[in-house]
Amino acid sequence: MLEVVGVPVDDALLAAWGARVMRVAAQLGWRHPQTVARRHSTGASLAITAPCDQLFLATEVNEWALCATLIERDPVRWSGLEQLLVTAALTAAENTENPAAKPAPYLEPVIEESAAMLRFERLAAEEASPKLRALLEAAARRELPHVLDDSELTLGTGAGGRSFPLTALPDVAQIPWQELRGVPTALVTGSNGKTTTVRLLAACARANGWRAGYNCTDGVFLDDETVVLGDYSGPAGARMVLRESRVQAAILETARGGILRRGIAVSHADAAVITNVSSDHFGEYGIDDLDGLADVKFAVASVVAPRGSLVLNADDAQLRARADGFVEEFGDCSRLGWFALDADQGTLREYRLRGSPTCGARDGRLFLSHGRVDHDLGPISRMPLSMDGVATYNVANMAGAALAAFQLGIAATTIAAVLARFGTRLEDNPGRMMCFDVRGVSVLIDYAHNADGLRGFLKVADHLRRGGGRLGLLLGHAGNRTNADIEALARVAVDFHPDLIVVKENEAQLRGRGAREVPHIIRTELLRLGFPESAAPVRDSEVEAAHSALDWSRPGDVLALPLHSSSARAAIVALLQSLGQQPCQSS
Repeated sequence: MLEVVGVPVDDALLAAWGARVMRVAAQLGWRHPQTVARRHSTGASLAITAPCDQLFLATEVNEWALCATLIERDPVRWSGLEQLLVTAALTAAENTENPAAKPAPYLEPVIEESAAMLRFERLAAEEASPKLRALLEAAARRELPHVLDDSELTLGTGAGGRSFPLTALPDVAQIPWQELRGVPTALVTGSNGKTTTVRLLAACARANGWRAGYNCTDGVFLDDETVVLGDYSGPAGARMVLRESRVQAAILETARGGILRRGIAVSHADAAVITNVSSDHFGEYGIDDLDGLADVKFAVASVVAPRGSLVLNADDAQLRARADGFVEEFGDCSRLGWFALDADQGTLREYRLRGSPTCGARDGRLFLSHGRVDHDLGPISRMPLSMDGVATYNVANMAGAALAAFQLGIAATTIAAVLARFGTRLEDNPGRMMCFDVRGVSVLIDYAHNADGLRGFLKVADHLRRGGGRLGLLLGHAGNRTNADIEALARVAVDFHPDLIVVKENEAQLRGRGAREVPHIIRTELLRLGFPESAAPVRDSEVEAAHSALDWSRPGDVLALPLHSSSARAAIVALLQSLGQQPCQSS
């Protein structure tokens, strides 16, 4: 995919670009080539398909098709473009650690079409890997999942997989196909609730007797074992899980950024969950609105297996609006699963009648319905994650996880047992709705990273103060959000009438912003809304902000601490434990 910035994009330019790509594809014998152009507020994204062993070449073809079109349209303005391409290629080659990578003269970029075609043919021959294509075709015939990157091919997944370096691929006949298989696999995407849903699914898998591997924003894990820490909610984390030979079930967080930058690392999933779509990350990678963001989330549907299920939140208008299109694509309503806070919500009723599995609340209990059978998963108020049913977003997370777990073949009784206990240990869901009682102060820690997430988090905090205690909270944001998104946090916070808002710098997530730039935006909006200046101090780190809130608190108060750095969270949890924290009582 090529990003076009600073160049007017019109229909004629796109048509000429696409025609050039198709001529190259025909010359090289690429099967079923496609082009996709998506305009957005800062330009356009130009994507092309190519064989799996021609992807580096495909970047060259894409760039040439655009540049040749620009030169043809305005030869004066773009007269130096060809030389710029040559200079960039030579500079890249000179900076590589491999001296043999410097291109021969015939491999230097060229605009004239016949010469460009000769260059592409030579590049295609150098990159071609007939063994790779043959192995992938053989895997596809056997409906065997695979994992591929630029150095390694894995046939099968987890305990049923085997990996081979691309530089030493075997022949198809050398593969022990009968020993390879895919493990049960679920993808989870959405704006909020991904990590909690992933952890719930992993807990269900463990309760079913499987060794569960999963990746999320905190790292990669095998059951309770940490494989690596960090944000691994993208393809790199998914590949680690799927290539781990001890994994018997794979639960993969699939975040927006990874999809847009690197695609989806998975060729096959038995279930995919989209938790919701809400305003977040607008302005990045050409995504400017909810429709565009929903399109990104729905990318996971492309890898759902023919007997798999796409699990959607029926309380989300963006997801409901796309349902009919996916029913048409899947050709079977039963391949859509729906969850909602109300088991008798209109979409759930409609799709149950059409054969879809559903999950939602009825009379204070969570019900999973499939094939005209209702499975009672238990009273919601007794499920720790629900915080007496007040944490409705976690009720939704549990419903979505239950549907996906059921699709993986896990019994309803096993799912119910997990929901009844998950959240009683700090290790169950670190960083998400962690609740402590510290000397009479209720302290909540959560990830709440956008307006919708913060609203749900503060709803629980407000419930805990029961009208008597004061409410204090931290407020900050990562730098790669629009000013409007950052200001929205302040508006949500003020709606809950807190007594203290410590405005914090997310020092590990400046992401292009200057020091204190985000806190300044938040505090300015707070003051505009009439929040007292004396009750909105600014602190330069998450840990410092949490200390400030704790120093302010007194028995009966509630502190809501959205902490986004795993190191800050670990430091504050350790502090709370040193202060003699007790389990938080939600009722």
